[in-house]
Amino acid sequence: MSRSDSAVHLVRTGALTDTAPYAYAAATDAGARLVFAAGACPLDDTGATVAPGDIAAQARQCVANLLTALDAAGARIEDVAYTRVLVATTVREDLVTAWTVVHDAFGEHEVPSTLHGVTVLGYPDQLVEIEAVAALR
Repeated sequence: MSRSDSAVHLVRTGALTDTAPYAYAAATDAGARLVFAAGACPLDDTGATVAPGDIAAQARQCVANLLTALDAAGARIEDVAYTRVLVATTVREDLVTAWTVVHDAFGEHEVPSTLHGVTVLGYPDQLVEIEAVAALR
């Protein structure tokens, strides 16, 4: 459910399966200011990749870094209108592991999201990255 003071309105429809753990679309208020977050990576404050080989731990660090970037832009998690989760894997279960961490972090704010398995990501030992678009009044 979207926060009442958020510029983001999640869209659900009975015309599509209701088993997806996210809204199928999001709309933003007219005149909303968009915030495009760079891909949040699993880096610590020294720039080192955390938890090599641990998808869940890297996803948690990505979420923490995303929240920090959003806060710096004046946004909160409830202001996010869309995410893209990238996981360097060809194993479906690895995708589910990363998605579960992200979904749990967003709680009831089940934004539309795309989950991708990719060949490689930019930092050494990086397995997860999260992109987001937020909207502010």
